[in-house]
Amino acid sequence: MLRIITQQADVISELQRICERTHDQQVLHKEATVREVLQAVKRQGDKAVLHYTAEFDQQTLQPEELRVTGSELDAAYQQVPKDLLAAIQLACRQIEAFHRQRVPKSWVHFGDDEVVLGKRYTPVDRAGLYVPGGRASYPSTVLMNAIPAKVAGVPRIVMVTPVRGGKAVNPAVLVAAQEAGIQEIYRVGGAQAIAALAYGTETIPKVDVITGPGNIYVTLAKKLVYGTVGIDSLAGPSEVLIIADETANPVHVATDLLAQAEHDPMAAAILITTDAGLAKKVQVAVDQQLVDHPRRIDTEKAIAHYGLIVVVESLEAAAELSNEFAPEHLELEVKDPWALISHIRHAGAIFLGYSTPEAVGDYLAGPNHTLPTSGAARYASALGVETFLKHSSIIQYSPTALAKVADAVDTLAQAEGLPSHADSVRRRVTEEE
Repeated sequence: MLRIITQQADVISELQRICERTHDQQVLHKEATVREVLQAVKRQGDKAVLHYTAEFDQQTLQPEELRVTGSELDAAYQQVPKDLLAAIQLACRQIEAFHRQRVPKSWVHFGDDEVVLGKRYTPVDRAGLYVPGGRASYPSTVLMNAIPAKVAGVPRIVMVTPVRGGKAVNPAVLVAAQEAGIQEIYRVGGAQAIAALAYGTETIPKVDVITGPGNIYVTLAKKLVYGTVGIDSLAGPSEVLIIADETANPVHVATDLLAQAEHDPMAAAILITTDAGLAKKVQVAVDQQLVDHPRRIDTEKAIAHYGLIVVVESLEAAAELSNEFAPEHLELEVKDPWALISHIRHAGAIFLGYSTPEAVGDYLAGPNHTLPTSGAARYASALGVETFLKHSSIIQYSPTALAKVADAVDTLAQAEGLPSHADSVRRRVTEEE
């Protein structure tokens, strides 16, 4: 049953426990395993990828079977219902439209004395997208990772995804990839997939940026290869925090909590409300909806361990608790959400009003659903076009402009004990005189 607590001290400690739920004692052991996988793939390439795919995923593949074939890509369209294809295409259009608005623009400023300053944005050469395939298949994750990369102008986008119970990749995932413009797909997952993307193998290309969520082994692998490649974030189990007042519908609130809990046994589902009556109604509604839930076991585990209802005195107090937690998803199911949003400082994505469940953001609203978790929303943001871009500064000085700053550069360089820095300016100015 979903717990209800009201004591402030208990609330803070519980929110902290839930936020830190991935800090278990087994992480160090798992990290040692991941390091072994990374080094093996770096040294042995495909051989190690195939070995660990057989060991961890029980899939025996030959090197030529790693890449999904063109015939498999074509066949996927025949295996996807028309309504699902239409939904994928609608999501594609809306996600692309949103991200096209967010493309940074290069700029140049021509100042006094012919000083030119600017910033130039260019895409990475290669991006690697990781799409989970364990508990479920996620065509939406394909779209959310692939479309920003395409909009950014990345020339080569490759995708890796594990397979279970056979060598076929889920057809909806393959269709989503093609609709988003990806044709290069490899059937490999886990830490070995991240290693292959980071270091390259005989079959799988080395990339510049790796994005996409995964299990603890995938997350640790991304953490350890960061610096060799760029990454989007270290995504943990998903989470939702709902702030609701007495006007919220308890059945809808309960459904939204379960929509998060059904992702994973470690998913967090939290309600903060100003109404004790609503809290009890939501508690009952959650139990009722769990009775015939298709993913009941995992959902019950999440609710039991990381589900929580908090009753507070005011919406301002609710907002402050939310800011402390810094949720991945924040729903404001209150009478005036636009008034409350001014109190929100930290959240990955904010959903306003009674008719905006988090699910619309998961699938096709447009903003990215790859979001910071475990409190990272205090300093991090959603995956976006910027993830696949880097910027270079542009600087040009005329002889006149250089002469005007020569003394200042000389003073700073001498203060730092770098005489050649000073000479590199002074010699040019002297030659011009």
